[in-house]
Amino acid sequence: MSIHIAAKPGQIAPIVLMPGDPLRAKHIAENNFDELELVSSTRNIYFFTGNYKGTRLTIGASGMGCPSIGIYSYELYNEYGVECIMRIGTCGAYLTSINLFDLINAEKAFSESTYAKCAFEYDENGFDHQGNMYDVINETAKKLGQPLLKGNIHSGDPFYRVDPNIAKIAAENNCLAAEMEAFALFANAKYFKKTAACLMTVSDIIPARKMITAEEREKSLDKMTRLALESATEFQL
Repeated sequence: MSIHIAAKPGQIAPIVLMPGDPLRAKHIAENNFDELELVSSTRNIYFFTGNYKGTRLTIGASGMGCPSIGIYSYELYNEYGVECIMRIGTCGAYLTSINLFDLINAEKAFSESTYAKCAFEYDENGFDHQGNMYDVINETAKKLGQPLLKGNIHSGDPFYRVDPNIAKIAAENNCLAAEMEAFALFANAKYFKKTAACLMTVSDIIPARKMITAEEREKSLDKMTRLALESATEFQL
């Protein structure tokens, strides 16, 4: 067991899917996994391990923000021997040409966060996806005929801002959308030389002030879920 995850050795699979919301993790696991087992519920952050089409997978929540996903992904990589973490979450599009429920595969995450500097003395303000799950997602989307946007994203520290418009770092790096976790996940994966990807559903159009409901965020992200699960079965450890 780690400090924040109560699973025993061997109960966490080498590939982990990480939504932010514990209830989303529960919903996906209960509706897609065979031989399902709840392996940790510390702080009501659920981790489930099961089989999807013969591939053993774990799904567990990351919480919100770089510090939270930083803790969980660090412990998964360092203490449970996880090889690949795929964040599956929601994001707010910066462009009105992007639609609600569009899918984005993050190529690189930029942030004003000091997480990577404080944790690893990394000076970069942006990190690429790590390993080849990014490419596996792209290829799997083609096989499924699933439209998929690819590009830079902005992992913002604050959710609420005095100026709600596009953040400076996002504008400078042509970021398609804003979320809050990928920067820390990619930094951790770089440090441990592991694989990390970030697949997101557009839940908000920031300039147009459009958004999906809280219930839709929990239960209506089926396109992303299917692509994530199918990609996990294609990933070679």
